[in-house]
Amino acid sequence: MAVELNHTAVHARDKHLSAEFLATILGLEVGAPFGPFIPVDTGNRVTLDFYEDPDLTFVPQHYAFLVPEEEFDTMIARLEVLGVTYYADPHHTDPGRVNRLFGGRGAYFADPDGHNMEIITRPYTRVVPG
Repeated sequence: MAVELNHTAVHARDKHLSAEFLATILGLEVGAPFGPFIPVDTGNRVTLDFYEDPDLTFVPQHYAFLVPEEEFDTMIARLEVLGVTYYADPHHTDPGRVNRLFGGRGAYFADPDGHNMEIITRPYTRVVPG
């Protein structure tokens, strides 16, 4: 069996707010609470488990989502409806624009806790040595 990512904890100040935000943008569903977590399942069997600790000081992380080309514009529209600025670059210096890397489209935006979220329509290609 190949090694696969199964789930990861996403630290949040308000786990319900953060899970709902991401699920809304990506067109996913928030799952039933699982212990201290609020899960959001992705299409490739990876679960994001939102974990709340309002007193926690955490370093914002980066989460990238490969999304269908035909859903990309809908996701951008959802960001716009919510008043969330999206960017063409990971440093958030090119607002209101998307990038066209690797023949696809991509955009970055911050979630309510400052995590740097990315949506892309094509995976990044990597040169594998050997």
